[in-house]
Amino acid sequence: MNVTLRRRIIYLFPLPVLFGSLLLGPSASAEAGKILAWLWGLAFGEAVGEESLVGTIVWEVRMPRILLTFLVGGSLAAAGNALQALFRNPLVAPYILGLSSGAAFGAALALTLPLLPVQPTAFAFALLAVGLAYFLARTRKTVSVVSLILSGVIVTGIFTALLTIVQFLTDPYKLQTIVHWTMGNLHNSSWAKLRSAAPGVTVGVVWLFLFRWRMNVLAQGDEEARAVGLNPERERVLVLIPATLAASAAIAVAGVIGMIGLAVPHMVRMLLGPDNRHTLPASFAFGGAFLLLVDTCSRTLAAFEIPVGVFTTLLGGPFFIFLLKKARIGWEN
Repeated sequence: MNVTLRRRIIYLFPLPVLFGSLLLGPSASAEAGKILAWLWGLAFGEAVGEESLVGTIVWEVRMPRILLTFLVGGSLAAAGNALQALFRNPLVAPYILGLSSGAAFGAALALTLPLLPVQPTAFAFALLAVGLAYFLARTRKTVSVVSLILSGVIVTGIFTALLTIVQFLTDPYKLQTIVHWTMGNLHNSSWAKLRSAAPGVTVGVVWLFLFRWRMNVLAQGDEEARAVGLNPERERVLVLIPATLAASAAIAVAGVIGMIGLAVPHMVRMLLGPDNRHTLPASFAFGGAFLLLVDTCSRTLAAFEIPVGVFTTLLGGPFFIFLLKKARIGWEN
């Protein structure tokens, strides 16, 4: 199977997943047959209105959750792809550089203090965490990849400790909300959350898409980047900002969801190669579909809903190990 065909399959993969997720759910009042009949009536003008119970479940419960899940998965995967290409390290992900822990602390702080808006606070602390990691790693006006990753690990530990302090000091009712949120949850998705996340995700992902060719240059090393007239430090900042924006917008509405930003870019790279002109949009499409598939399983396989963040780690970890054993992940063509 050639690369062009694989690329087309990845781009088309979200369509059946989106449609299947719309048909599947725990509600007996909105089974697949009833939804298909409702969609048929809606398409051909038969006497089935949006005020029906099926229409309410589809439009007010499932549709916002499906779209939000796809947006969250796509943004985390795109951010992970950008960061891995930027630092030429397969272990780099939004969680490694402190981005996720900073956003998690900001969102938890906003959940505790109602005066703070959740999403701007999450983005501010995510940017603070990445900026702090970048500042700690900067020596003699240069930033090495190893020192940046080590600084990210330190910053992650600091913000994780701060998050624990917030959980310890908050009242039990808000603590329950924060704990569920840190597990990664999409059960309370709504159109309002989708509207709040869409601007940050859209700006961040489109920005990364426009800079994807520069990621190819940066992935070759600093000397190669300077040879073609690019300032590698400035270009890193110009990629870090949209990656932070996209990931923090997703974390603010969905909580901490692991493995998507780490595993999905690897899967895409195995199929399409290391060219970021193709892997970045493919990571967004495949990441959204992958998280949507996992979320559909989490809300349909059992009588109770498993937090999607737990589900992604339980599934993604062994699957990622399997992929590492079966194929070599490289950075060269």
